[in-house]
Amino acid sequence: MSYDWIIDVLFWVAVVFLVGVYVSWRATRLDRLHVRVETARAALDAALVRRAAAALELAASRLLDPAASLVLATAAHEARTADADNREFAESDLSRALRAVVDQPDFAGALTAGAPGDGEAALDELTSAAARVGYARRFYNDAVRQARAARRRPLIRVLPLAGRAPLPDFFEIDDDPPGA
Repeated sequence: MSYDWIIDVLFWVAVVFLVGVYVSWRATRLDRLHVRVETARAALDAALVRRAAAALELAASRLLDPAASLVLATAAHEARTADADNREFAESDLSRALRAVVDQPDFAGALTAGAPGDGEAALDELTSAAARVGYARRFYNDAVRQARAARRRPLIRVLPLAGRAPLPDFFEIDDDPPGA
């Protein structure tokens, strides 16, 4: 009695099992990349809110001239209240406003004219928040780049492994720190 058909069946069962394991692994990898994008986006949003808060604090500190305070406060408010479509533009405007205020010739003198240490503390907070925005944006864009690369793979496109998850977009803003 020949049992060659059993070997053939076991072979095809093993092939189907291994293909299923590979497809499951790719789907899990893609899901983890999407979670990474969402986590990086939350960190980026937190960094942007912290930078806007630091800018508002500096604008309200009375260490700047009224015109600079108004420009800074307006840009920070616009950045905090912008909708998703205009967020990148508003954040870029805040970056430019921060550089315009910090790059003024008498900026250092205005900070030291206030209470000792207040101006320097506000500037340190602002500088730290601006640096964190740059790092958070790079991490987010790196996560988006990896997720997009994974979604371009033929297996992901042929089998709808991405489900209904939207294709993540890059976040491009002018995030050069003030005083640079």
